[in-house]
Parts: sequence; structure tokens; C-alpha cells
Amino acid sequence: MKSRRTVLSAPSEALIMALPNGRILGEVMPLLKRAGIEPEPAFTDPKSRKLRFSTSDPGLDLIRVRSFDVASFVAFGAAQIGVAGNDVLMEFDYSEIYAPLDLDIGHCRMAVATPEEEAGEEDPRSWSHIRVATKYPEITRRHFAARGVQAECIKLNGAVELAPKLGLCRHIVDLV
Repeated sequence: MKSRRTVLSAPSEALIMALPNGRILGEVMPLLKRAGIEPEPAFTDPKSRKLRFSTSDPGLDLIRVRSFDVASFVAFGAAQIGVAGNDVLMEFDYSEIYAPLDLDIGHCRMAVATPEEEAGEEDPRSWSHIRVATKYPEITRRHFAARGVQAECIKLNGAVELAPKLGLCRHIVDLV
């Protein structure tokens, strides 16, 4: 993903690439290596307190951020390029972001789930209003609205699968 804005203060300043922490970072590193980009040793040191890391390319620095923050850093010009999943791009839908290619990493799918003991009790085609816990409220609303269902979305940042077990809702939308 690239920003349609450029916020470089000097022509010699390095571009900043925002990378997501976690599993995706592990999949991105071999791609960077194949492209001849090696981060400084502190980048892979879990004890490092650095926020910005140089690379073997003097024109490129790296930052590690939460996956959902990659899009914001790029859209608002703090980073000029980033790696983000389609889930993040679809959730935020920033017009400032241009996604030129699919890196073919981070394979998963989004699913609507109901506790096993309740599955089959009701026909989803009969829903007109449901309450759903999810990390992706915008994607969830759009999904259900396209099917004529009003979705009351409860935004959670983790442990989404607990929501039905504790009576917060009967359905969740999450990556599987």
C-alpha cells in the first residue's frame, strides 16, 4: 500500500515503510530479503526500544506498528509505504491509500460464527437485526447491510470468541 501524499521534508530523507508486528512480519521479512533489503540488527531484537530502523538501503527506513495502525500511518503521511492485510484496508477504506499489489501472504478468511450449541436454531435468511461482536465493525456492517440485515456491532480488540459465551451477543465476525 502506498500513500497518495508525500510528506518528505528533504529530498535526501529516507522513505518510511510501516510493517505490522506479529505473524505477517515473519512472512514479510523473506520478501524484503529477496528484494535486497536487510534491516539493522535492532529490528529483530525484542529488547530494542528503537522506533525507527535503518536498512541496507539508505533511502528506506522501517517502523513496526500494530497491523491496524499501518493504514493510518500511510494514509496520514507518517509512512510513505506499508504492508497491510485486506482486512485492514477494507475496515478503514482510506481514500488516501493505493494498494498496488497482493503479496500473497497472511492467508485467512473472514467468517460469521455462532456458538455450536446454537447453530442451526435459526435461519440467517430470516434475520433483520442482529448483535455481533467483532474487531471489524465497518466490514461487518457492510456485509450484513448488503443482505438487508441491521447489524449492531460491538467492537472488541481481542478474545472475540468470549462474547457469545458471556452473553454479550450471539454472533461474532472474525478472521479464521
